[in-house]
Amino acid sequence: MNFKRNALKAAFPHTIPVMTGYIVLGAAYGILLSSKGYSFVWALLTSLFIYAGSMQFVSISLLAAGFQPLATLAITIMVNARHLFYGISMLSKFKGTGILKPYLIFGLTDETFSILVASDPPEGVNKKWFLFFITLLDHIYWIIGSLLGSLLGSILTFNTSGMDFALTALFLVIFIDQWRSTKNHLPVVIGVGSSMVCRMLFGPSNFIIPSMVSILLLVTLLQKKIELRNSL
Repeated sequence: MNFKRNALKAAFPHTIPVMTGYIVLGAAYGILLSSKGYSFVWALLTSLFIYAGSMQFVSISLLAAGFQPLATLAITIMVNARHLFYGISMLSKFKGTGILKPYLIFGLTDETFSILVASDPPEGVNKKWFLFFITLLDHIYWIIGSLLGSLLGSILTFNTSGMDFALTALFLVIFIDQWRSTKNHLPVVIGVGSSMVCRMLFGPSNFIIPSMVSILLLVTLLQKKIELRNSL
Protein backbone atom coordinates (compact mmCIF):
# COMPACT_ATOMS: atom_id res chain seq x y z
CA MET A 1 0.00 0.00 0.00
CA ASN A 2 3.02 2.31 0.32
CA PHE A 3 3.15 2.82 -3.44
CA LYS A 4 -0.44 4.10 -3.37
CA ARG A 5 0.31 6.44 -0.49
CA ASN A 6 3.36 7.76 -2.31
CA ALA A 7 1.30 8.31 -5.46
CA LEU A 8 -1.35 10.20 -3.46
CA LYS A 9 1.28 12.43 -1.84
CA ALA A 10 2.84 13.15 -5.24
CA ALA A 11 -0.53 13.84 -6.89
CA PHE A 12 -2.03 16.18 -4.29
CA PRO A 13 0.16 19.28 -4.90
CA HIS A 14 -0.74 19.20 -8.59
CA THR A 15 -4.44 19.38 -7.75
CA ILE A 16 -4.35 22.37 -5.38
CA PRO A 17 -5.24 24.96 -8.10
CA VAL A 18 -8.16 22.81 -9.19
CA MET A 19 -9.25 22.35 -5.56
CA THR A 20 -9.57 26.10 -5.04
CA GLY A 21 -11.44 26.48 -8.32
CA TYR A 22 -13.67 23.41 -8.08
CA ILE A 23 -14.92 24.11 -4.56
CA VAL A 24 -16.00 27.59 -5.66
CA LEU A 25 -17.37 26.40 -9.01
CA GLY A 26 -19.06 23.39 -7.45
CA ALA A 27 -20.62 25.69 -4.87
CA ALA A 28 -21.94 27.92 -7.66
CA TYR A 29 -23.47 24.86 -9.31
CA GLY A 30 -25.01 23.70 -6.02
CA ILE A 31 -26.49 27.14 -5.36
CA LEU A 32 -27.98 27.33 -8.86
CA LEU A 33 -29.41 23.83 -8.50
CA SER A 34 -30.88 24.67 -5.10
CA SER A 35 -32.45 27.85 -6.51
CA LYS A 36 -34.48 25.62 -8.87
CA GLY A 37 -35.84 23.62 -5.94
CA TYR A 38 -33.54 20.59 -6.08
CA SER A 39 -32.13 19.22 -2.83
CA PHE A 40 -28.54 18.37 -1.95
CA VAL A 41 -29.23 14.75 -3.01
CA TRP A 42 -29.47 15.95 -6.62
CA ALA A 43 -26.21 17.86 -6.24
CA LEU A 44 -24.51 14.73 -4.89
CA LEU A 45 -25.84 12.36 -7.56
CA THR A 46 -25.22 14.66 -10.54
CA SER A 47 -21.70 15.49 -9.37
CA LEU A 48 -20.99 11.83 -8.69
CA PHE A 49 -22.33 10.37 -11.95
CA ILE A 50 -22.43 13.21 -14.50
CA TYR A 51 -19.33 15.13 -13.40
CA ALA A 52 -19.06 17.31 -16.47
CA GLY A 53 -18.65 20.90 -15.27
CA SER A 54 -20.22 22.94 -18.05
CA MET A 55 -22.75 20.21 -18.84
CA GLN A 56 -23.87 20.14 -15.22
CA PHE A 57 -24.67 23.83 -15.41
CA VAL A 58 -26.62 23.17 -18.61
CA SER A 59 -28.37 20.22 -16.94
CA ILE A 60 -30.10 22.57 -14.49
CA SER A 61 -32.16 24.02 -17.34
CA LEU A 62 -32.71 20.55 -18.80
CA LEU A 63 -34.05 19.26 -15.48
CA ALA A 64 -36.39 22.24 -15.19
CA ALA A 65 -37.63 21.68 -18.77
CA GLY A 66 -38.77 18.11 -18.07
CA PHE A 67 -37.86 14.72 -19.56
CA GLN A 68 -36.46 15.21 -23.08
CA PRO A 69 -33.92 12.41 -23.66
CA LEU A 70 -33.16 13.08 -27.33
CA ALA A 71 -32.67 16.80 -26.82
CA THR A 72 -30.51 16.08 -23.77
CA LEU A 73 -28.37 13.63 -25.78
CA ALA A 74 -27.85 16.14 -28.60
CA ILE A 75 -26.96 18.99 -26.25
CA THR A 76 -24.59 16.78 -24.25
CA ILE A 77 -22.74 15.72 -27.41
CA MET A 78 -22.37 19.34 -28.55
CA VAL A 79 -21.25 20.65 -25.17
CA ASN A 80 -18.79 17.82 -24.49
CA ALA A 81 -17.59 17.10 -28.03
CA ARG A 82 -14.15 18.41 -27.09
CA HIS A 83 -13.65 15.36 -24.86
CA LEU A 84 -13.38 13.20 -27.97
CA PHE A 85 -10.14 15.00 -28.76
CA TYR A 86 -9.01 14.90 -25.14
CA GLY A 87 -9.41 11.13 -25.25
CA ILE A 88 -7.38 10.78 -28.44
CA SER A 89 -4.51 12.79 -26.99
CA MET A 90 -4.50 10.67 -23.80
CA LEU A 91 -4.21 7.27 -25.53
CA SER A 92 -0.50 6.93 -24.78
CA LYS A 93 -0.80 8.48 -21.32
CA PHE A 94 -3.45 5.98 -20.20
CA LYS A 95 -1.67 2.97 -21.71
CA GLY A 96 -1.04 0.30 -19.09
CA THR A 97 -3.45 1.73 -16.50
CA GLY A 98 -5.49 -1.49 -16.50
CA ILE A 99 -8.58 -1.56 -14.27
CA LEU A 100 -8.17 2.15 -13.48
CA LYS A 101 -8.58 3.20 -17.10
CA PRO A 102 -12.44 3.43 -17.16
CA TYR A 103 -12.43 5.84 -14.25
CA LEU A 104 -9.58 7.87 -15.74
CA ILE A 105 -11.66 8.26 -18.90
CA PHE A 106 -14.79 9.16 -16.93
CA GLY A 107 -12.95 11.75 -14.83
CA LEU A 108 -11.23 13.51 -17.72
CA THR A 109 -12.56 17.03 -17.22
CA ASP A 110 -10.96 20.11 -18.77
CA GLU A 111 -8.99 20.93 -15.65
CA THR A 112 -7.92 17.34 -14.95
CA PHE A 113 -6.85 16.99 -18.58
CA SER A 114 -4.68 20.10 -18.23
CA ILE A 115 -2.95 18.66 -15.16
CA LEU A 116 -2.45 15.17 -16.60
CA VAL A 117 -0.97 16.52 -19.82
CA ALA A 118 1.48 18.78 -17.99
CA SER A 119 2.44 16.42 -15.13
CA ASP A 120 4.59 13.32 -14.90
CA PRO A 121 5.05 11.22 -11.76
CA PRO A 122 8.28 11.73 -9.81
CA GLU A 123 10.87 8.98 -9.98
CA GLY A 124 9.78 5.94 -8.00
CA VAL A 125 6.07 6.85 -8.04
CA ASN A 126 3.65 4.46 -9.75
CA LYS A 127 2.35 6.18 -12.88
CA LYS A 128 -1.17 4.75 -13.06
CA TRP A 129 -1.91 5.48 -9.40
CA PHE A 130 -0.46 8.97 -9.80
CA LEU A 131 -2.89 9.64 -12.66
CA PHE A 132 -5.72 8.01 -10.72
CA PHE A 133 -5.28 10.12 -7.59
CA ILE A 134 -5.12 13.36 -9.57
CA THR A 135 -8.41 12.41 -11.22
CA LEU A 136 -10.01 11.21 -7.98
CA LEU A 137 -8.98 14.25 -5.94
CA ASP A 138 -10.39 16.63 -8.55
CA HIS A 139 -13.65 14.67 -8.55
CA ILE A 140 -13.84 14.82 -4.75
CA TYR A 141 -13.29 18.61 -4.79
CA TRP A 142 -16.18 19.05 -7.21
CA ILE A 143 -18.51 16.88 -5.13
CA ILE A 144 -17.62 18.75 -1.92
CA GLY A 145 -18.14 22.12 -3.60
CA SER A 146 -21.51 21.20 -5.09
CA LEU A 147 -22.74 19.80 -1.77
CA LEU A 148 -21.62 22.89 0.13
CA GLY A 149 -23.30 25.16 -2.42
CA SER A 150 -26.52 23.16 -2.36
CA LEU A 151 -26.71 23.19 1.43
CA LEU A 152 -25.83 26.87 1.57
CA GLY A 153 -28.37 27.69 -1.13
CA SER A 154 -31.13 25.93 0.79
CA ILE A 155 -30.42 28.07 3.85
CA LEU A 156 -29.65 31.48 2.36
CA THR A 157 -31.15 33.43 -0.54
CA PHE A 158 -28.74 34.35 -3.34
CA ASN A 159 -28.88 36.47 -6.44
CA THR A 160 -27.51 33.88 -8.90
CA SER A 161 -27.15 36.25 -11.87
CA GLY A 162 -23.79 35.73 -13.55
CA MET A 163 -22.76 32.88 -11.25
CA ASP A 164 -22.44 30.45 -14.16
CA PHE A 165 -19.54 32.61 -15.45
CA ALA A 166 -17.39 31.06 -12.71
CA LEU A 167 -16.53 28.13 -14.99
CA THR A 168 -15.31 30.48 -17.72
CA ALA A 169 -13.22 32.31 -15.14
CA LEU A 170 -11.46 29.08 -14.14
CA PHE A 171 -10.72 28.29 -17.80
CA LEU A 172 -9.07 31.71 -18.13
CA VAL A 173 -6.96 31.17 -15.02
CA ILE A 174 -5.75 27.77 -16.29
CA PHE A 175 -5.05 29.26 -19.72
CA ILE A 176 -2.94 32.07 -18.25
CA ASP A 177 -1.08 29.65 -15.97
CA GLN A 178 -0.22 27.34 -18.87
CA TRP A 179 0.84 30.28 -21.04
CA ARG A 180 3.23 31.48 -18.35
CA SER A 181 4.61 28.01 -17.59
CA THR A 182 5.78 27.22 -21.14
CA LYS A 183 8.00 28.96 -23.66
CA ASN A 184 6.42 27.28 -26.68
CA HIS A 185 3.16 29.12 -27.31
CA LEU A 186 2.51 27.68 -30.77
CA PRO A 187 -0.13 25.11 -29.58
CA VAL A 188 -1.96 27.87 -27.71
CA VAL A 189 -1.89 30.16 -30.74
CA ILE A 190 -3.25 27.31 -32.88
CA GLY A 191 -6.04 26.64 -30.38
CA VAL A 192 -7.08 30.25 -29.88
CA GLY A 193 -6.71 31.17 -33.54
CA SER A 194 -8.70 28.18 -34.79
CA SER A 195 -11.46 28.82 -32.27
CA MET A 196 -11.75 32.49 -33.21
CA VAL A 197 -11.86 31.79 -36.94
CA CYS A 198 -14.41 28.97 -36.55
CA ARG A 199 -16.57 31.13 -34.30
CA MET A 200 -16.68 33.84 -36.96
CA LEU A 201 -17.44 31.29 -39.69
CA PHE A 202 -19.93 29.03 -37.89
CA GLY A 203 -21.37 31.26 -35.18
CA PRO A 204 -21.31 30.95 -31.37
CA SER A 205 -23.61 27.90 -31.28
CA ASN A 206 -21.83 25.69 -33.84
CA PHE A 207 -18.12 26.48 -33.70
CA ILE A 208 -16.90 23.95 -31.08
CA ILE A 209 -16.67 20.81 -33.25
CA PRO A 210 -15.18 22.59 -36.31
CA SER A 211 -12.61 24.31 -34.11
CA MET A 212 -11.65 21.00 -32.46
CA VAL A 213 -11.19 19.39 -35.89
CA SER A 214 -9.13 22.35 -37.08
CA ILE A 215 -6.93 22.23 -33.99
CA LEU A 216 -6.34 18.49 -34.38
CA LEU A 217 -5.40 18.85 -38.06
CA LEU A 218 -3.07 21.82 -37.48
CA VAL A 219 -1.35 20.23 -34.49
CA THR A 220 -0.84 17.04 -36.52
CA LEU A 221 0.57 18.94 -39.50
CA LEU A 222 2.82 21.09 -37.31
CA GLN A 223 3.81 18.33 -34.90
CA LYS A 224 7.51 18.35 -35.85
CA LYS A 225 7.72 22.12 -35.51
CA ILE A 226 6.01 21.98 -32.09
CA GLU A 227 8.37 19.23 -30.89
CA LEU A 228 11.38 21.18 -32.16
CA ARG A 229 10.32 24.28 -30.21
CA ASN A 230 9.72 22.16 -27.09
CA SER A 231 13.26 20.83 -27.29
CA LEU A 232 14.82 24.30 -27.39
